[in-house]
Amino acid sequence: MKEYWRWTESRWINNDIIGLSDKVLTAGIDIGSTSTQAVVMADGELFAWANTRTGSDSPESAIKALTWAIEGTDLSQGDIKYAVGTGYGRVNVPFADRTVTEITCHARGANFIYGPSVRTILDMGGQDCKAIRCDENGRVTDFIMNDKCAAGTGRGMEVIADLLAAPIEGIGEMSFLVDEEPDPVSSICVIFAKTEITKLMRNGWTKEKVLASYCRAMAIRVARLLEYNGVEEDFAITGGIAKNCGVVRRIEQILGVKSLITDYNTQIAGALGAALIAGDMLNKKARKRT
Repeated sequence: MKEYWRWTESRWINNDIIGLSDKVLTAGIDIGSTSTQAVVMADGELFAWANTRTGSDSPESAIKALTWAIEGTDLSQGDIKYAVGTGYGRVNVPFADRTVTEITCHARGANFIYGPSVRTILDMGGQDCKAIRCDENGRVTDFIMNDKCAAGTGRGMEVIADLLAAPIEGIGEMSFLVDEEPDPVSSICVIFAKTEITKLMRNGWTKEKVLASYCRAMAIRVARLLEYNGVEEDFAITGGIAKNCGVVRRIEQILGVKSLITDYNTQIAGALGAALIAGDMLNKKARKRT
């Protein structure tokens, strides 16, 4: 049976970086509820990352992500001088020197990805959603989060993808294949939304119309969270849902704000921030010795 919720795992290596034996390597591991990312920095420069699905064993997921990130290089886990764990399973990263909250790491990662002008960050994760305010250095100044319900999160979208037999990576574009924008589904609970969507399909709604309705409902829920905390430009989105144009464009329309775009994989923001913080901690440790 095809699992429509499954998104494509991915990795990247910066082949322009050479002479790794002469560089200080740090790593960030972000264990989320649905995905795990590993990022490796070489002297503060992004060297490699891997984006994988989180398994039932968090320590194993951490090791798998880092191993895949450095696969094909001459590196091993032992070459990492300092590692920081973050995310839902941060305390379960077996080789981490420290753990840091995902809020702090996403702010720092977004600052690297989008630049120092970022002031508001929306992190749409697997089981929660966070609105973060930060300064020009990527330091958190305020935040608010929703972690009480899967609505407005990646897991909620995965459930709907399976229900409609719609490949999750194509949901955003499919949601715009409608003649006019439908009303949002009325329920913010994924369980009740499934029931409502089933009824809509029985009443003749197409998959595209249902997806438009659900994406709009997600966008409205998330926009309310952002409005409560205040949206200050520049505005950036991190996490897997940032790849779903059906949700992103609707959030932008509701708020009247355009989000920044990037060529980076938005899912690595937390791990990237953790790797950068690992570098800071290593440098601080070195300064104490002198």
